[in-house]
Amino acid sequence: MPSPYLNQVHVDRPLTNMSVAYIQTEEAFIAPKVFPVVPVDKKSDRYFVYLKEDWFRDDAQLRAPGTESAGGGYDLDNTPSYNCDVFAYHKDIEEQTNANADVPLNMERDATLFTTRKLLLRQEIQWVADFFTTSIWTGSSTGGDIVPSPTWDDIASTPIEDLQVQQLAILQGTGFEANTFVIGFNVLQKLVRHPDIIDLIKYGAGPGNPAIANETTLAKVFGVERVLVSKSVKNTAQKTPGTPAFTGVLTAGKNALLCYVSGAPGIMQPSSGYIFMWRGISRGLGTTISSYRIPMPWLGIDTVRIESEIAFDDKVVGADLGAFFNGAVA
Repeated sequence: MPSPYLNQVHVDRPLTNMSVAYIQTEEAFIAPKVFPVVPVDKKSDRYFVYLKEDWFRDDAQLRAPGTESAGGGYDLDNTPSYNCDVFAYHKDIEEQTNANADVPLNMERDATLFTTRKLLLRQEIQWVADFFTTSIWTGSSTGGDIVPSPTWDDIASTPIEDLQVQQLAILQGTGFEANTFVIGFNVLQKLVRHPDIIDLIKYGAGPGNPAIANETTLAKVFGVERVLVSKSVKNTAQKTPGTPAFTGVLTAGKNALLCYVSGAPGIMQPSSGYIFMWRGISRGLGTTISSYRIPMPWLGIDTVRIESEIAFDDKVVGADLGAFFNGAVA
């Protein structure tokens, strides 16, 4: 047998040009995209709401010569408020471990990605809890949540007509036309295969261009400016040392939200929702990342702490500007 042997001429070591990490891209998360961000200087404060009832009454009257004009006023509500919660997460890097790490590992880079991703997921889960669930929105034709019957995975369902009914209800109830449609990934999968939608887009199909809907074509079909799809995944399995466990669930479920969203926050600008972000903590109106040393002289080592922090309050400021579809697909 020839020598040296195969296992004598090479010692396995980590590759320097690849590694594997399951990190969802930011495109999978919708929390920073749906509603405008309002930068605030204080953790909590109040804001004014002009009561819509006074602005839609037909109070102007004919004025006879030499008479006073009709007049009136409007009411304000100064009780609404926000209160930003502070969320943070850190990863410690022990000095000797950091110095001994093989390429392509970069402990500080990896810790930054790890902690910021934790906060992005927290934002998404909080967004779903604050905006994308039942008993929040009142702008629908019933004044409450809508349960499509049949659901949109049934070929006999009418998702286009279902949305039109709620678009009319929001317009009549507020004077604003819904411009944003938010759906979970399960809902997207069914809508892009729905025969009513395929029928509307099929004439634009051709060789190499099949009649398959996506977010852009769905926006045109439904008559809104944007269709946003939540694709973020949460692991619901608890961490057990030495036993990796993963149970992935989509954070947004099988629901949908039709709403009017202002292009930007401003004075006298209505919107179904705003996100108040405390810039004293979220200095870049997003996640603040800090890196600092924690001395441990009793061990003769230092630890580098990578910490990410964000402060925000998701706020429904116009419940009548939204209609929520609960269980849009089975």
